[in-house]
Amino acid sequence: MRHNKGYRKLSRNSSQRRAMLRNMVTSLIDHGRITTTVARAKELRCIADRMMTLAKRGDLASRRRALAYIMRKDSVYKLFDEMAAGYQERQGGYTRILKVGRRHGDAAPMAIIEFVEPSVAADATTE
Repeated sequence: MRHNKGYRKLSRNSSQRRAMLRNMVTSLIDHGRITTTVARAKELRCIADRMMTLAKRGDLASRRRALAYIMRKDSVYKLFDEMAAGYQERQGGYTRILKVGRRHGDAAPMAIIEFVEPSVAADATTE
């Protein structure tokens, strides 16, 4: 039975899994959307939402925690200084997963994970 299993192992040991997810969240921040398998996208969603929550908090301790996880400093600056302002009103659900079919080589289910649009509509209604 699979009761209370908190994460997917993704056929890797813990250090490889952590490195893969760190690279993926860095790429997601840099590009805004990436294509990967559905299982990896579901694991990445938790981490990306946690990083956006840290960015919304915006204090020094949160920035250091993000720097400890995200691979590049430029990505952290982009997350904290550019992206976080658009998600201040949102209480969660910063990413979406769109299923796009199966990969040709091994028929693995593929998905696009991307950040949802920042809340520009909230700014337009206040004018």
